[in-house]
Amino acid sequence: MGRNVSPAERRSWSRSLEVLGQDLTDAGLGQVELLVEYQLPLTSKRVDVVLAGVDPRTADDSYVVVELKQWSSAESYEGSERLVAVEHVRGPRLHPGVQVELYCEYLTDFLGVLAGHGSPVRGVAYLHNAVDRDVNDLFARRPTEQSRIFTKQRRGQFLDYLRTHLAPKSGVGAADRFLTSSVRPSRRLLAYAAQELKERSHFTLLDEQRVAYELVLHAVERARSADHKSLVVVSGGPGSGKSVIALSVLGELARQQRTVMHATGSRSFTQTLRRYAGRGSTRLKNLFGYFNSFMSAERNGLDVLICDEAHRIRETSVNRFTPKAKRDKARSQIDELIAAARVPVFLLDEHQVVKPGEMGNVEVISSYAKQLNLDVEMVELHGQFRCGGSDAYEQWVVDLLGLDGGEPWVWTGDGRIDVRLANSPEDLEIFLATKQAAGLTARLSAGYCWPWSDPRPDETLIADVQIGSWSRPWNVKSDRSVGEAPGSAFWATDPNGFGQIGCVYTAQGFEYAWSGVIIGPDLVARDGRLVTRREQSKDPAFRSRKSVSDAEADLLIRNTYKVLLTRGMRGTAIYSTDPETREYLASLVKVTRPVETSYEPDLSEV
Repeated sequence: MGRNVSPAERRSWSRSLEVLGQDLTDAGLGQVELLVEYQLPLTSKRVDVVLAGVDPRTADDSYVVVELKQWSSAESYEGSERLVAVEHVRGPRLHPGVQVELYCEYLTDFLGVLAGHGSPVRGVAYLHNAVDRDVNDLFARRPTEQSRIFTKQRRGQFLDYLRTHLAPKSGVGAADRFLTSSVRPSRRLLAYAAQELKERSHFTLLDEQRVAYELVLHAVERARSADHKSLVVVSGGPGSGKSVIALSVLGELARQQRTVMHATGSRSFTQTLRRYAGRGSTRLKNLFGYFNSFMSAERNGLDVLICDEAHRIRETSVNRFTPKAKRDKARSQIDELIAAARVPVFLLDEHQVVKPGEMGNVEVISSYAKQLNLDVEMVELHGQFRCGGSDAYEQWVVDLLGLDGGEPWVWTGDGRIDVRLANSPEDLEIFLATKQAAGLTARLSAGYCWPWSDPRPDETLIADVQIGSWSRPWNVKSDRSVGEAPGSAFWATDPNGFGQIGCVYTAQGFEYAWSGVIIGPDLVARDGRLVTRREQSKDPAFRSRKSVSDAEADLLIRNTYKVLLTRGMRGTAIYSTDPETREYLASLVKVTRPVETSYEPDLSEV
């Protein structure tokens, strides 16, 4: 796995894998291949075991996903069919049948080797320490071919099940085909948002993602039946699936005819959701609003308010356009959002606070809710669905920027994401252009270290970002297109966004296959560590030290680059304008060659 594991995980393997190995031997299936701790493609999530072998009836490849549980007892969580309460485990857990069924669905969606087959993947949850009476509630949910449950009391049935789907033959070929399968492109958030709201779900939510989804729906039902208000906070890093959860919940509640809205503090993100998710429907577009839209909202007028990108919550909704009558009655923005719905839901990443005045974090939101005597449900997302599913890369970025107290370390690669360094902005742009030409999305972004001019009268953009003889314009300031350049809200999703430099406010909340990042003079390496220089920033918000202290500016600049460096799905290419910083980065990236202008895309990679 390329990392150390806890003693508890080692004990889990020792106790569970030995049992499964003995079962396979006793079933006469000693030649079946076991893929242990199989990492799901494009995520950091791992399946306990995938059994690979031959179907005894058809002689085709056959796969059985096995979720191993050491639970001795479990019961339904407050009557839910999808959430369970486990003895000695804090908080609800996903029903193991649902968990393994979702793994099977995800594999079928993403692995090309499974395309076009009837049911090549089956799933079982094996509670090898439990007897039926102690987990009786789990059997209330009707099983499918992807969600069967066996206990140690049903060991004989489990062996028969294995013999039914796996022949006593070598599984090497099936395992090799599984491990080397092509990975189909993920169903990206914005491209399928319209169908998500109008039809069935196009997203497979895994583990904590599904727990968060079920907790929101559970809280909605409880609020209705018990006339009780509660709050849900979902925290996670970039690419952990927060916005997918938000749209999945929105779609389900809309289908249930619940009064629900989605809100963000990002104009780009909201406008893009309105454009793609609400395409062709004014009603759907109206489901997407802003945090400052609820100053006069009726208390509990909504069943649910989904606050996506909640780290962008501000102290107040008042701005220069707010009428004086509303200014005098203004409350905190958190109070407005909590008051607006019977179940407010906050999805956030504390390391994405990049603008002065943003204050959304777990402690502030939960403390405020507790002052109001509201129940608070907390879910932390640990998975990674961006950056090639690489948890290690995200941690490398966090440690590089000094955001959690960790020390920078040498990136040697983990096979999940491609990290490259460029010697010049020209090389960086040409490299990204080859990716764009090959059909992959690529964008170039930078720290806010250059002025940002309005367009010329002839509707052309000024190339403000100048590095030596190379120059390019920032993305368009407004939502209106300028020539071929799309409006700012659509820079990340419109193919014509390539050619302009995106800023953090435009890139935040979005993803693309390849991310090029220019680190400007506001973040440089000196004496073996990265330091910030606020005087090099052109962000108007940093001008006054009275409103933004040096410590606040330092954190905001570091968070800005955290956002920019974690947008890429396939890879990230980095260039620094400072020579000493380029040398420093070269000492910390040891796996990849520098970007070359003669780079030819690897077609197998594409």
